[in-house]
Amino acid sequence: METKTARVERTIREWMGSGKLAPGAKLPSERALVEELGIGRTALRQVLARLVAEGVLEVRNRSSYRVPNPGGDQAHAGATTSGELEPWLIHGNRPVYNNRWVKLELVDVEPPGVPRFEHHVVRLQHVAITAVLDDRDRVLMLWRYRFVPDQWGWELPGGIVDTGEDAGACARREVEEETGWRPANLEHVVTYQPMVGMVDSPHEIFVGTGAEHVGEPTDVEEAGRVDWVPLADIPDLMARGQLMGSGTLVALLHVLATRQRATRAAA
Repeated sequence: METKTARVERTIREWMGSGKLAPGAKLPSERALVEELGIGRTALRQVLARLVAEGVLEVRNRSSYRVPNPGGDQAHAGATTSGELEPWLIHGNRPVYNNRWVKLELVDVEPPGVPRFEHHVVRLQHVAITAVLDDRDRVLMLWRYRFVPDQWGWELPGGIVDTGEDAGACARREVEEETGWRPANLEHVVTYQPMVGMVDSPHEIFVGTGAEHVGEPTDVEEAGRVDWVPLADIPDLMARGQLMGSGTLVALLHVLATRQRATRAAA
């Protein structure tokens, strides 16, 4: 289902595409937009801030939004260096919910040229995920059930980095606990945020090789069917929606891209 902010953003873009808002035109006031679009002022400001950040709109005098003129001086996404842009100001934050697994905060932010507002931020744990490969072009995976999407699917082993723990040590530990295999070699690939606009949850991606079978999985809660899946099957599993979690997708896309580059270089 389309969210209210997504609907409003789509509507504003449609106004521009249809000519209702021509280049150089000024948007109606926030009060008028709130009434016409059926959205709260804070949510509207979030939409407008995104459009300004992308260069779709420009703002003058902090609250007067206009459609940029072609060839104007406005900043377009990807057209300027970060040094020419200003970061958002953070005036403070207040907790809404806090426990070991998830924290919800309202952060008082002020984007450049936009009135300050409170932005929801979800803070989750730091995690490590590993794609373990063998010498037969297979990857070590788990077939398991996830109750949130109510779905069975394939995942790479991974889990939460404990306080004070090295991410690489966590990656090795989680592989062994969840699969019973211990990788001899581990390479860090990338650290990324899976939902950077609202969620803080650093993901560390590793690729492992030289795995040795050391026993049965010991993490009963994360138990699933352990199997070595041919890399050739990954695109089809992806197309069928059977790869679950952004960490699994990022790691496997990296592996496939690296293999493709190596094949081209050898040709």
